[in-house]
Amino acid sequence: MIRNRRSLLSVILVATVLLSGCAAAFNSRGLNLAAEANFSQIVREFEPAQDRFSGLAFQDLIYLCSAYSELKNYRKLFPCLESAQAKVNAGDFTADAWNHSATPSRLKAIALIELGQYEEAVRAAEAADKFVTDKGLTTFEQVKVLEVLGLAYALAGKTDKAGVVVQRLKDVYLGYPYMLVKDDRNIALAKIYITLKKYQEAIEVVSYKFEDSNAFLKSIGGWDVFVNNKLTFEFMKNKSLFEVGRLADAKTGYDALLAYPYMADRGEMYWVILYDRGRIAEKEGRRAEAIRFYEKAVEVIEQQRATISVEAGKIGFVGDKQAVYARLITLLVEDGQQAKAFEYVERSKSRALVDLLAGKKDFAVKETAREEQVRQALAANDRSEADLLALDKNADKSRTRGIALRAKQDLQKEAPELASLVTVASTSAADIRSALGQDEALVEYYYTDSELLAFVLSASGLQSAKLHLPGLAEDVAAFRRALENPRSGDAAALAGKLHRRLFKPLEPALAARQLVIVPHGALHYIPFNALYDGKRFLIDRYEIRLMPSASAMRYLKNAPKNGPGGILVLGNPDLGDPRSDLAFAQKEALEVAKIWPRSRVFLRKDATEDVVRRYGSDYQYIHFATHGRFSPDHPLASALLLAPDARSNGHLTVDKLYSLHLGAALVTLSACETGLGTVSSGDDLVGLTRGFLYAGAGSIVASLWQVDDLATSYLMIRFYRELQKKDKLSALRNAQLETRRKYPHPYYWASFQLTGNAR
Repeated sequence: MIRNRRSLLSVILVATVLLSGCAAAFNSRGLNLAAEANFSQIVREFEPAQDRFSGLAFQDLIYLCSAYSELKNYRKLFPCLESAQAKVNAGDFTADAWNHSATPSRLKAIALIELGQYEEAVRAAEAADKFVTDKGLTTFEQVKVLEVLGLAYALAGKTDKAGVVVQRLKDVYLGYPYMLVKDDRNIALAKIYITLKKYQEAIEVVSYKFEDSNAFLKSIGGWDVFVNNKLTFEFMKNKSLFEVGRLADAKTGYDALLAYPYMADRGEMYWVILYDRGRIAEKEGRRAEAIRFYEKAVEVIEQQRATISVEAGKIGFVGDKQAVYARLITLLVEDGQQAKAFEYVERSKSRALVDLLAGKKDFAVKETAREEQVRQALAANDRSEADLLALDKNADKSRTRGIALRAKQDLQKEAPELASLVTVASTSAADIRSALGQDEALVEYYYTDSELLAFVLSASGLQSAKLHLPGLAEDVAAFRRALENPRSGDAAALAGKLHRRLFKPLEPALAARQLVIVPHGALHYIPFNALYDGKRFLIDRYEIRLMPSASAMRYLKNAPKNGPGGILVLGNPDLGDPRSDLAFAQKEALEVAKIWPRSRVFLRKDATEDVVRRYGSDYQYIHFATHGRFSPDHPLASALLLAPDARSNGHLTVDKLYSLHLGAALVTLSACETGLGTVSSGDDLVGLTRGFLYAGAGSIVASLWQVDDLATSYLMIRFYRELQKKDKLSALRNAQLETRRKYPHPYYWASFQLTGNAR
């Protein structure tokens, strides 16, 4: 990666040129602009018409690719690198008398690290390392490639291989003429050590004063040559001091960094420093000061849309941004600032959704009459965020931040729901209260590694409670195992245990009979209807609907008054394997369609994704009687499995939902295998339900575990019959109560939950 202020590579080249007396041989326009960190100008001068990168000379092309890398323009970086790699493979790899054969693979690996694609980054870095070894490239190039390779291994969990890279870096020859590479070698080592959480080892390699080295090059290039290296170097030193408990030293070092004029431009380390300073203030008993640091850290985090792990590429550290929210929320509750804590809970969940969707670009635009304006606002928002990530010499960061703020405001004005998927917006408790029904209360859960909090918002105001956290994940997992086994006799006892833990402490604040519950983490995987007080289940006392977040209530769609069709049913799709056939689901599909006038059924090979796209807005209800596949590790890849066709493999993924237009009042997922066996962060469920809501569904009824298809058919038929007389929430509750009379174990009746609108 070419340096952010001035490239150390360029300085070394310039120094070599000066010493050899042949400066004219190394005076390309690309090198000069890169040395000035004028990356925008490189793009302006070198970018070819219609992105025909293959037509550029390699010398211009490699500087253009490097500029895209610095500017975080990934859309153009990858095709640029493909063209550069093709030239390298054909034997064309020289720029300013420098062998750049490893550069395309190295830049690709850096970009993949920044995008969180660590396995792919490993492969690209290994390719770059092979070029270095096979071509016998310089020590400087060797160090830069080993840095990326070690980071990729460490981030991908390949710790043994990262250790091998560490040893290779230690063995790098730093004698004449490579003394000038010492800082880069040590920074590379520290980055890898920090990623491996070997903080004492990191301290040992960055314990000297950075400004005392490379005096010769500084005399040539001036201080600005090394500002990027210095900030990275000092951050890694103080981060490591903090992690080993040397808080006084870390505090002094961090405060010096916070006072540095360039620090506000380095968001990837700025928020981490603010967070650590808040933790130091907490340990010193300075709660108000800690809150201020945490609030500032959140402000920095929310300036950009990301799972772009820029910190991994630049400082060898991937921080947990959710941990900042967690500490801030805990302190605010302890300080009696309940409303503010509740607001940050919602911002935390909004941040998690934005991160989940960070790589997605092709969102459906609901405001069809203003689609072009919305697309332009979204593009402007993306551009402004890319500008904030870049460190271009000529960029005015204060002006850029102002442009970014206006871009977010324009997007929120043009398409507020779309804006909520790509930016974090603040929603007050009062705004959320106005979205609740008259006799409705909201219960929102939030937990961290050390605290389990619950907030109750009702007509009487906002209250919070600290609940018992230890053993929560184990209790949830045990309850789910009992629920999924109809022969288990443990379900009632475990339901009672979770009732005492999660619900009983809140009952004094709950006068309403209707509840909106916003789960968090593992709590997404339990059916609140089936919690048990020793005499009754919650379904006997309350009407319960769920929301992925409280602020999402602002975007709920009202049911169409006169939908053109009844129920669009897709049942028992042909998945190419007889073991996947669902005989009762097919019967269920046919029976459900008979209940409502103007319904239509698609079965077997006809139950395709194309049906959803073509007819999804023509029916009041959409009913899927099919298999589902959920992926906690890759939530956007979770899918409903439909029959493949010429246009699709049949996997209606969560990712695709955000690009769909649906007009249904209700989507029912009567899937046989929505196998949510792994209890994790809940992102798979949040992504699914939020995706259907964004696509235009007013509500979603979905199952939490692999359900009995005969009992499901029984429940679903009664649900749709009830819908002819009652609202969705009452209809589902009545159908579940009737099913319970025939099939008493919660396995049969409790799996289905309604998310979204009750009416």
